[in-house]
Amino acid sequence: MRSIWRTLDRHGLADIGLTCLAVFFIGLSYGAIAVASGFPLWVPAVLSVLVLAGASEFLFIGIVAAGGSPIAAALAGLLVNSRHLPYGLALPPGVTGRRWARLLGTHVMNDESVVFALAQPDLPRKRAAYWACGLGVLACWPGGAVLGGLIGSAVHDTSAFGLDAMFPAVILALIVKDLRDARTLRAALAGAAIALVATPFLPAGLPVLLALTALLLLVRAPAPEPSASAAQEPAAAEVRASS
Repeated sequence: MRSIWRTLDRHGLADIGLTCLAVFFIGLSYGAIAVASGFPLWVPAVLSVLVLAGASEFLFIGIVAAGGSPIAAALAGLLVNSRHLPYGLALPPGVTGRRWARLLGTHVMNDESVVFALAQPDLPRKRAAYWACGLGVLACWPGGAVLGGLIGSAVHDTSAFGLDAMFPAVILALIVKDLRDARTLRAALAGAAIALVATPFLPAGLPVLLALTALLLLVRAPAPEPSASAAQEPAAAEVRASS
C-alpha cells in the first residue's frame, strides 16, 4: 500500500478516491433497491463481495424482482461481465499480480480499475492505479450495499429518495459522450427499440439479452486489401520522378 502512495501523484489518487466514493453511493442504491424489492439483506451483501460487478448485480436483482427466471438473470449477468475478457487482454502482464496474488487481482478487475490502469504511462503506475482502485471498490461497493440494504429495510419506498434512479442516471452519464458517435447512437437506439418491442411478449430479462443483438451494428467490415496494381503505383511514380 505504501508503494501505491509513492507511485501515484495526488491528482491520480484524488481521481481514484472520488470514483470509489461514487461507487459507494451507487452501492447504497443497489442495497436499498434489493432489500426493498423483497430480497434479504444477505443477498446483496454476498453478491457485492463474491460478484463485485455492479451492472451484473443490478441486472440480476432487477430481473428476478420483476418475476424473471433466476437462470435468465444469471445468464444476463454473465453476458454483461463477458467484457472482462478483453479487459484482461488489454492489461499488460504483471498488473494483476503474480501467482496467488493474481486471484485477488483478477477479482478486483472492474471498469474503473482497468480505465485508471490503462491511463498510466508506465507499468509501475499502471499496477499502482489498478490495485488502488480495485481495492477501493472492493471496500466501497460492499460497504455501500450493506448500508443501503439497512436503509431499504427501514424505508421500503426507495423511489421517495430517488435511489432507484441513481444507477440509470450514472449509466447514462457514462455513455452520453459515446452517443455522439453516429454508429454508437444507431446501435443504442436499435437496442432500445428491440427491448421495447420484445417486452410485452417475452419474460423479464430476455428483452435485455435480445437487445444486445444491436451490437452487430458496431461490427466494422474488414478494409479491402489493396490490389497488386495499386500497391505498385507509388513505386512506379517514384521511378518516373527519378527519371
